[in-house]
Amino acid sequence: MAHADTLASLLDDGTTRAVLPVPGDTAAAARLCAALGAGEPIGDDVTLVISTSGSTGTPKGAQHTAAGLRASARATETFLGGPGNWLLTLPPHHIAGLQVLLRALGAGFRPGIVDVRAGFGLDDFVRAADGLDGPRRYTSLVPTQLIKVVDSPAATAAARTFDAILVGGAATPELLQRKAIDAGLAIVCTYGMSETAGGCVYDGVPLDGVEVRIDTPAGGPGPGRIVLGGPMVAHGYRNLPDHPAFASSPTGPRDGARRFRTDDLGVVEAGLLRVVGRADQAISTGGLTVLPEVVEQVILSDLSVAECAVLGLPDPRLGERVVAVVVPSGVDAAGVDTDAVTRLVAARLDRFAAPREVFVVAALPMRGPGKPDRAALRDLLSDKTSDEKRTLKTEKRPADLGGMQAGRKSPGRDFT
Repeated sequence: MAHADTLASLLDDGTTRAVLPVPGDTAAAARLCAALGAGEPIGDDVTLVISTSGSTGTPKGAQHTAAGLRASARATETFLGGPGNWLLTLPPHHIAGLQVLLRALGAGFRPGIVDVRAGFGLDDFVRAADGLDGPRRYTSLVPTQLIKVVDSPAATAAARTFDAILVGGAATPELLQRKAIDAGLAIVCTYGMSETAGGCVYDGVPLDGVEVRIDTPAGGPGPGRIVLGGPMVAHGYRNLPDHPAFASSPTGPRDGARRFRTDDLGVVEAGLLRVVGRADQAISTGGLTVLPEVVEQVILSDLSVAECAVLGLPDPRLGERVVAVVVPSGVDAAGVDTDAVTRLVAARLDRFAAPREVFVVAALPMRGPGKPDRAALRDLLSDKTSDEKRTLKTEKRPADLGGMQAGRKSPGRDFT
């Protein structure tokens, strides 16, 4: 596997390289290198700079140390029952895909790889799963990939051979979770981000060494901002060194642990973390606040819907109106009853949360593995006339395995 030695060195304290994983697209890689200061000096202990998904504009570069990456890998192994080999099905220039490679290499295995540059192929997944060695076998999927797996008897049979399947990148609908479990798949729903070296909460339970706090106004009841702490938290951003998200938590840094204040809203129920949405994506409609993720979970309980993104569009009367964009579970867009979708949300939640418009598309634009690009959808819908919206189509951007850009850390601690 190309770059295996470079990747393995990320787990060593004495490594001479700082690595920035980049997509395979030359122009995108150049933009990322420019934004994150490739080739410029960097801190002595930083071995990895990983780009965020860029949900708020310019990507930020989370800086990680070898010690933090090792802590993340050990915590994952402890939760799952021991080290093993991993099958990569995600782009490695994102943290989830990169961690699959690092966990396998750190455990002394050569990871299996599914080339997803042209999309996630079920035949490729089955072949790669059959050829994966190791005493324990793991993989990581996003919900859209899991949907395809459980709808294929051959892929489902291959997936049953894994000791655990991490599912993250986006919220996993309850209906999909039940379907996967009923099919005999050992799924683990994960929560984390680039700033925490990937998943750090599994099935609502913090991994070893991870602290979860809910930051609510005036200490009131949740939901509130999720604050994560532990050795795997990044040492700030490469291009935004004083970003307030890495400031001390409101209760103070008792133990000196690094903490990251996310933009996610959550509650702790029966000792388990439940993520309910993002503060920066809340829709203000008619004086009420609607969290898109909550509406999406209701819509995804409709068997005719495979994928969904909910967003707010400007409205002269309401301020914002709730809009849903859905991908049908079958090939026929007519299989989705858009009026039924609206009624379902109104019945489960509230009529104010029900989408005023529902658009059926072939695929959602994505900004990272499993992450719908709401900004792109907002731009598309805002630029369309009413007639154009009725026939709206979006083009799915294939995931990219990408490459690695590496540079010497010394002399001068150059970073690429």
